[in-house]
Amino acid sequence: MNFSNRINNIAESMTVQFTPLIQRLRQEGKPVVDFAVGEPEFRTAQPIIDSTRKALEDGHTRYSPVPGLPELRTLIADLYPGCDFENIIVSNGSKQSLFLIFQVLLNPGDEVIIPRPYWVSFAEQVKLAGGIPVFADTIHHQPDVDLISGLVTPRTKAVIINSPNNPTGAVYPEKALKTVLEIAAKHDLYVISDEAYGFFVYDGITSKSLYGLAVDRDRLIVVAGFSKQYSMTGFRIGYVAADKSLVKALGKYQSHLSGNVCTFAQHGALGALSMDRGLLMNQKAGLEKKRDLAWSQVSLWSDCIRPQGAFYIFPDISRLLKPNETDSDFAADLLQKAGVAVVPGEAFGAPGHIRISYAVSENVLTQGFEKISGYMRLYR
Repeated sequence: MNFSNRINNIAESMTVQFTPLIQRLRQEGKPVVDFAVGEPEFRTAQPIIDSTRKALEDGHTRYSPVPGLPELRTLIADLYPGCDFENIIVSNGSKQSLFLIFQVLLNPGDEVIIPRPYWVSFAEQVKLAGGIPVFADTIHHQPDVDLISGLVTPRTKAVIINSPNNPTGAVYPEKALKTVLEIAAKHDLYVISDEAYGFFVYDGITSKSLYGLAVDRDRLIVVAGFSKQYSMTGFRIGYVAADKSLVKALGKYQSHLSGNVCTFAQHGALGALSMDRGLLMNQKAGLEKKRDLAWSQVSLWSDCIRPQGAFYIFPDISRLLKPNETDSDFAADLLQKAGVAVVPGEAFGAPGHIRISYAVSENVLTQGFEKISGYMRLYR
């Protein structure tokens, strides 16, 4: 069959590439430790479940406004001083938010600067919109602002910032973020700030939202959601905070793409914003402890920069690879022989690495690293 150039020119998301193999191994009765999935192991909190259930019982199962429930948009806007509900659009997860943004902003040939390593869908979504991803290598996982500045051309439309970062767990310092904003202002660029992991920062530091740092917010676009912080990955609730004219344009596109976001799931998000944050802080403290455990184990067999955010660790395995072996080969071998699933670094534009998610139970985390240690002794 003949498919469009659009679909033929993009790659499938490699973060889900091993899912069928994992399922097959489990069906065969082989235990698999899944360090590949990017979602917290915590159960969705009861206030969220209760709010969702009540919405179902009260009949909130019909269409809602395309940009989202006004009361939800208002509560989200309260997180961004100076915003009101018209600055917010609710979408089917941050992934759809980003898709909408690129579709609305980009014309064919427009360029988007993306620090590398990068989340798997950034580049492919830019290409789906007819744009050209331009990659800016980082220095020890931190943005090289001089390189970013040097990559700007007359075709550059936007710069993407993702801090805390997926896949590295890096948290970008305030100075670098301000410099990116200055570069964008100088060249009249949009800054798209993917803050999906903004809650997850450790070591007593605070993650700086670009919203709080920007002097002129007209061309700043903040993308966030409920999936990671509130363990609501299946609810698919993300949002964009941006200039009202852009939000209106995003709504125009979404009206033809999906219409509204699941109405009762939005009520679940209302419950999330109203719940006591003590539970969330305890969960974050638990993840910081797991970060320490993961880093101590990974450092035994690889070069690895200690992450300060998100819930990933991104070790360099290049010295462990055999001649002509790729990190994808390594990941497949680790899964087949040790029953541990990780994501190859090439999925994130960084060959010679693997991404490990430590957002699992402590028991599973320990078990997984024991399996990796055994694999290293036998095969590496």
